[in-house]
Amino acid sequence: MKILMVLTSHDKLGETGAKTGFWLEEFAAPYYIFKDAGATLTLASPLGGQPPLDPKSDDAAAQTESTERFKADQTAQTELAQTVKLNTLSGHDFDAVFYPGGHGPLWDLAEDTASITLIETMLAAGKPVAAVCHAPGVLRHPRAPNGNPIVQGKSVTGFTNSEELAVGLSKVVPFLVENMLREHGGTYSKGADWQPYVLTDGLLITGQNPASSAPAAQALLQKLAA
Repeated sequence: MKILMVLTSHDKLGETGAKTGFWLEEFAAPYYIFKDAGATLTLASPLGGQPPLDPKSDDAAAQTESTERFKADQTAQTELAQTVKLNTLSGHDFDAVFYPGGHGPLWDLAEDTASITLIETMLAAGKPVAAVCHAPGVLRHPRAPNGNPIVQGKSVTGFTNSEELAVGLSKVVPFLVENMLREHGGTYSKGADWQPYVLTDGLLITGQNPASSAPAAQALLQKLAA
């Protein structure tokens, strides 16, 4: 079981002067769920090397059992610091792909041609694609073989407009995940803000927020087992 995890390389939160990147829990929880299930993991990012960590995801209030395990795991930290350049990889070499969120993916991965090709290749080959929180933004441009957006007619979720409003970044992000999924024909639904909510529709698995990262990873394993 070979799973590719794709992280952002983008560290600037728009024009605010603040930093962003990937959200630690959204990487750590799936990472260990996959590792503990015996998966072979490859970590990738657009630029390769160390992906930027959203500093807010390192706050004490954002810590979980998985993030604490990661901070004590030198092997995992070394692996994360050496992500492979995304454009050197092929979807044909993996059984599934998982995208952790954080605000970073809205700027780079959502527009990244290697990511778009990867998603289209995986789905065309009957392989699952999972994304959590802001990472469903990567579904913005990939198309099905008939030319339609891949989310069209699919039950999907992602970071809600109300959650974005709550963190004060509605006017900062390049697009709102909820709006984009709706505009591209997705059948968007959501749970309560900040509570776990995951949808599986065919090969697409989407999670709403950081609390959805572990259940989204479990859903991906269930899809692979089936």
